[in-house]
Amino acid sequence: MLIHILTLFPGMFDSFLAHSILKRALEKGLVEVRTVDLRAYTRDRHKTCDDRPFGGGPGMVLKPEPIFEAFEDLFPPKADPPRAGGRKKSSKKTRVIHLTPQGKRFDHAMAKELAKEKHLVFLCGHYEGVDERVVDKWVTDELSIGDYVLTQGELPAMVVIDAVTRLVPGVLGSEESKAFESFTGNLLEYPHYTRPAVYRGLKVPEVLLSGNHQKIAEWRQEEALKRTKARRPDLLKRRKKRGK
Repeated sequence: MLIHILTLFPGMFDSFLAHSILKRALEKGLVEVRTVDLRAYTRDRHKTCDDRPFGGGPGMVLKPEPIFEAFEDLFPPKADPPRAGGRKKSSKKTRVIHLTPQGKRFDHAMAKELAKEKHLVFLCGHYEGVDERVVDKWVTDELSIGDYVLTQGELPAMVVIDAVTRLVPGVLGSEESKAFESFTGNLLEYPHYTRPAVYRGLKVPEVLLSGNHQKIAEWRQEEALKRTKARRPDLLKRRKKRGK
């Protein structure tokens, strides 16, 4: 999978890409990430990427010129362009994702969908957002990671990239682990324990020490249902609708 990130702050991704599972994915060649500095596409000495909104109002808006030129570098005439127009079905492989509070709520199902793509492009907004002409021309998906506002799109991009890349085949050490994590089947994950079996008088549930895999599986399913009912009953409603 190839990932491009269009950003005003490419340095923010240096540490993010240099650690843990994502680092190993990069080293294995399973994922390639390239940051694109939008300031490199400005024409003035101050490298200006924003301006006041037409019609007045607070804040600043990212200008279309540097973003358009960055996209034109990524998608020259003979390249495989994104699904222009944003929301139309197409056989093209590239998904261009704009991180914005106005976008569709990102979830595990969307992460699984995006993990099947060969090329993803993330556009990180800033200030009051980006000129809408950028969205109309280049963006295929607008995503939000929650009902709150952040100062910039780099953090949401990191969240989405982390959630997506861990689902790329070969990235996780154990493919089996993906089948039993939270939100699989609209359930939260069951509790986990490790050694020692007793710590400061706190004991691991006996069933996990029994060696009886059927009972362990039943216990885990029961605990997952119990935890989901207590913390995310909305997931159980979704589960019932799908007949699970």
